Amino acid sequence: MLIKTFSSAVHGIEATSITIEVNISTGVRYYIVGLPDNAVKESLQRIESALQTNGFRMPRQKIVVNLAPADIKKEGASYDLSIAIAILAASGQITANNLTNYMIMGELSLNGDIQPIKGSLPIALQAKKDGFKRLVVPYSNAREAAIVEGLEVFGMKNMKQLVSFLNGESADKPTTVDISKEFINQNNDYDVDFSDVKGQENIKRALEIAAAGSHNVLLIGPPGSGKTMLAKRLPSILPPLSLEESLETTKIHSVAGRLSAQSTIMTTRPFRSPHHTISDVALVGGGSNPQPGEISLSHHGVLFLDELPEFKRSVLEVMRQPLEARSITISRSKLTVDYPASFMLIAAMNPCPCGYYNHPEKACTCGSTAVHKYLGKVSGPLLDRIDLHIEVTPVEFNQLSNQELAEESSLIRARVSKARERQLVRFKNKTNIHCNAQMNTKTVREICKINQEGKLLLKQAMDKLGLSARAYDRILKVARTIADMENSDKIESHHLAEAIQYRSLDRDNWAG
Repeated sequence: MLIKTFSSAVHGIEATSITIEVNISTGVRYYIVGLPDNAVKESLQRIESALQTNGFRMPRQKIVVNLAPADIKKEGASYDLSIAIAILAASGQITANNLTNYMIMGELSLNGDIQPIKGSLPIALQAKKDGFKRLVVPYSNAREAAIVEGLEVFGMKNMKQLVSFLNGESADKPTTVDISKEFINQNNDYDVDFSDVKGQENIKRALEIAAAGSHNVLLIGPPGSGKTMLAKRLPSILPPLSLEESLETTKIHSVAGRLSAQSTIMTTRPFRSPHHTISDVALVGGGSNPQPGEISLSHHGVLFLDELPEFKRSVLEVMRQPLEARSITISRSKLTVDYPASFMLIAAMNPCPCGYYNHPEKACTCGSTAVHKYLGKVSGPLLDRIDLHIEVTPVEFNQLSNQELAEESSLIRARVSKARERQLVRFKNKTNIHCNAQMNTKTVREICKINQEGKLLLKQAMDKLGLSARAYDRILKVARTIADMENSDKIESHHLAEAIQYRSLDRDNWAG
């Protein structure tokens, strides 16, 4: 008897519906065809044990399982449940009247328990798109999938529960999630706040500018000056995630298997801080079975690289293309997947090996050669993609002991959001440009026009401070953001002056 059930394959952050055909006929062997990997081929052993443990029988006949379309590689154990139900229906152990209305996903344990899977959200979105009425997923994935409206999602704990439900012997209710309530209640729910930071007003100002234009930032300063503390609070002043951004971010974390059983939708911007021993693949994504890397897990959020010169040079260099393209393409011989990677890069580093170069009190023990060598670990092309270089100095005692609370993140975020709104209006007719940091050279020339006084100021700065040519566009972008924060349609001289001071490492004499 031939029975069809339906499942789904996830590639990148998108899913494709898979038809599982099971035919039981005369013979004695089991076959799985349709480009399965080893985990899929092993499913029949898990299914046989699960069926026998739960009082069902595995047919002692020829069983052919076809996974269609056959040109898409099937990976992982998430097809177990759908194959098992098809075998039970084909052998007449359960009714098969309504199976075409269901998409069924889940990994089986040997005792019949249903284990969680990755990618429930993209699977649910594709199931709705393909016209399925109901989706069966592991119980721990139900809330994640249930945020898709117009689709009944049933979370199952074990095979017996599912069989009882399909036979009409139990009336399990679909999992429901009020996505609007979840989104509104948890939006901007951060554990840290800028009011915790004592002093550092000039650094806060620079980070506010960075947030307003989505500019990449490099923080340079001695140990203990507050670089990490400031970076961790940056997401709290970024504009709130829109529902569309939230869904896209959740899809990435769902595919990576990083959502808990109680998670529904990500409502705060991600903050990722990998250790400097990270590999190239872990940062940008990939592997034999491609998975999103840290740059994709930071999508619509912040990627913080502490101790930047300690990262392997090859790791830093693979970030150059994603920083520009805001996506990463992972290519293998039989597979190509795309992961979005639109993130803000915040990097922190000491100014020299001992950490105290340019320190107001402690003497640096490094020679100028050592300082240059240390700074040289970060390549020019990577620095070229960082708009703001900010020198962080230690906080004085009287500022640390001050009991007054500093400005809260919510107040800063309101100003940042207002500046972003101006940019959205400005770039509404531009493709893939939503904020000032994303402008290409042509758009910079079009948008960032300056008067004669501004041109003179910029020329003097480049001549006297020894600024490199690559700093020119960066200064104009940052100046445009500063002007947006002041609701100014024109870039004035004081906007340029402030932007110029944020290019420390472009000065010829910065490291002596």
